[in-house]
Amino acid sequence: MAQYKRLGGIMAITLAATTGLTACGFGGSSEEASGDGTTLDLLVPSYSDATQGLWNDVIAGFEEENPDIKVNLEVESWDNLESVIATKIQAGEAPDIYNGGPFAGFAEDELLYPADEVTSDETFADFQPSFLENAKVGDTTYGLPWIASSRALFVNDALLDEAGAEVPTTWDELLDSAKKVSKLGGGVSGYGMPLGSEEAQAEAAVWLWGGGGSFGDAEKITVDTPENLEGAEFIKKMIDEGATQADAGASDRSPLFDIFVQGKIGMQVGLPPSVGQIESDNPDLEYSIHPIPTKDGSPFTLGVADHLMAFKNDDDKKEAITSFFDYLYTADVYVPWVKAEGFLPTTLSGSEQLADDEALAPFLETLPDAQFYPTTNPDWAATDSAFKALFGELDSNKSAKDVLAEIQAQVDAG
Repeated sequence: MAQYKRLGGIMAITLAATTGLTACGFGGSSEEASGDGTTLDLLVPSYSDATQGLWNDVIAGFEEENPDIKVNLEVESWDNLESVIATKIQAGEAPDIYNGGPFAGFAEDELLYPADEVTSDETFADFQPSFLENAKVGDTTYGLPWIASSRALFVNDALLDEAGAEVPTTWDELLDSAKKVSKLGGGVSGYGMPLGSEEAQAEAAVWLWGGGGSFGDAEKITVDTPENLEGAEFIKKMIDEGATQADAGASDRSPLFDIFVQGKIGMQVGLPPSVGQIESDNPDLEYSIHPIPTKDGSPFTLGVADHLMAFKNDDDKKEAITSFFDYLYTADVYVPWVKAEGFLPTTLSGSEQLADDEALAPFLETLPDAQFYPTTNPDWAATDSAFKALFGELDSNKSAKDVLAEIQAQVDAG
């Protein structure tokens, strides 16, 4: 049995609080409802205190439209989810539908249905193409993109106006504007650069990929490359020329964004839940959201998605699973769930329904250009750890080339 570990998924970057609740646990996944009906077992994580109620509402609506299908819901904390799914699989009691992170191991063990076998053509065609591509193992899509998060540039409009700086679209423009804001003094920093261990891999992706680099693919991790070096060297330039906060190498994203919310940082890359944080903690903040600046201004965002998948427990359930997915991804059902949890939809119809939401529009516009961590590569866990441990050393006398070489060496060593 393959070993599965969730890394790099949405809960690594969201502000939503997880809980340890478990509800409506189920046993063997082959049990049928009373009479001639079908029972589907659904195992999901808790994204927030609202998760269980949101699922209960969805299930109630589905069962009303499909009285011959019953859905048993089990909600677990993210801390427990991986051990729970592993135990169920080992006992021959895998859920029929599972909401989780990486799934390559399940697919390689031939435990999952291909996604297009358990959705209608209409539903399958409604997903953002970039997210469907990210859900492939080999040439087959096994995960249905469930909820998404992406990055955008949060700008303190008042600080930029005071500094006479423009909203940037390229690295050079970002450096110029950030330096102008930093010169305002009074504890103000131009750009919030979080290279600390919390999410160093995300800030690395913003810069390295924004210059045309990558972390590799499902077959090979590539960190120490000329393309990545260009982004790493520009990070050092931002730090050395005073465009960032002090001690960037040890700064973590969450506490640093707290400082942005307080009005002391000109620009920082943030997430959809960051909008809610500002509304809660400093609703008077004069800010706007824009695409992430890249080397040449080309569109890019870092995308992260969790997935739904269907285990091959009983072919007699395929039709019921398809009915559930088709109902679930209907925009009027799906969008309220996603919005309530503070995420983004992975469907085209979902994005269209939220198109008039000013706060989410900048994130939705970037979804077609989303790029993703190579989480199906077995070396991704080592890569994630290496970035978190070593990438902050860009804020030191060590060269960018040496930092990337050390990360690559740690990845290669496993």
